[in-house]
Amino acid sequence: MDVQALMRPDPVTLSVTDTLDIADDLMRLARIRHLPVVDGARVVGMVTHRDLLGAAVSSLLELGRSAEREWLRKIAVVTVMTPRVFTIPPSAPLQAAVEIMIDKKIGCLPVVDDGRLVGLLTETDCLSRLRTLLEAGDTRQALPELAPVG
Repeated sequence: MDVQALMRPDPVTLSVTDTLDIADDLMRLARIRHLPVVDGARVVGMVTHRDLLGAAVSSLLELGRSAEREWLRKIAVVTVMTPRVFTIPPSAPLQAAVEIMIDKKIGCLPVVDDGRLVGLLTETDCLSRLRTLLEAGDTRQALPELAPVG
């Protein structure tokens, strides 16, 4: 199985000119934890939910939601994004993607084809596939053995 079979096409992205209030809104509304940062169609960084939490001061200062949004509006995405992003082509084997995520301790991989972002593969996507495989294995074990023919 290749990455393209499991990736989520057309991922939600941030622009290099966006601020963290936009990232916060996108993560909350779309219930996602990873946002590729693009300059045109080229991936230049990644903002994660963890990055957003690190930049938010509301929990420390006990700010209200509106004060937190005002604070985040002042912080550019490029100041907190991870600029070194590991990517993978859509034709790569899924196993290679999983190995990169485990080795680099990252939760997702932007899928890039010819320099252009075409999808996103997350650890949740991989775990969903694993669940399917485990269920298939359980079903297979529950089937009765067939007697040899002849």
